[in-house]
Amino acid sequence: MAQKIRRVVTYQDSQGVSRFLMDGDAPNVNVLEDLGGLALTEIWETASAPATNTGSEDAGLDITHLEPRLGSGGSVVRFCEFPPHSDEALAAASEIGVGDFAEEGVFAPSDRHPMMHKTSTVDYIIIIKGEIWAVLEEEETLLKAGDILIQRGTNHAWSNRSNEPCLFAAVLVSADPV
Repeated sequence: MAQKIRRVVTYQDSQGVSRFLMDGDAPNVNVLEDLGGLALTEIWETASAPATNTGSEDAGLDITHLEPRLGSGGSVVRFCEFPPHSDEALAAASEIGVGDFAEEGVFAPSDRHPMMHKTSTVDYIIIIKGEIWAVLEEEETLLKAGDILIQRGTNHAWSNRSNEPCLFAAVLVSADPV
């Protein structure tokens, strides 16, 4: 069961007064059972930089892609909840490929980790609870609650080797490919 994430969004009304537009559980939650129950809670997306702060549509409802659109200058914000490490889940990930992302050239499974991938983004990964290993091509490091990783378009994967879920916030900002 994915942790519910409260999302509060502000706006400016027609009189120029700041107001709350949305306040409740983020509605766009995807639990990937084939990946051991990995849960992605999509929060918000911008399509360009600078972003627009006008309108009242929910920019978190239709996020179905891993990273901002290439060359958009946009951003994606999501919460990721990784269940404890499971050899079965990693084997399944390896067998199913990684769906549409493999076609986009994002995922490049390796002997090191079947979920190794690379995005054209700068990612700010903020560990909220639990711990997770950031796995690179030849190195890895353990991240714990309160740690922040700035992931700069490198090939990487995640491995939760603990007995508890790991929850982190991820802010992905469009970047030139490395």
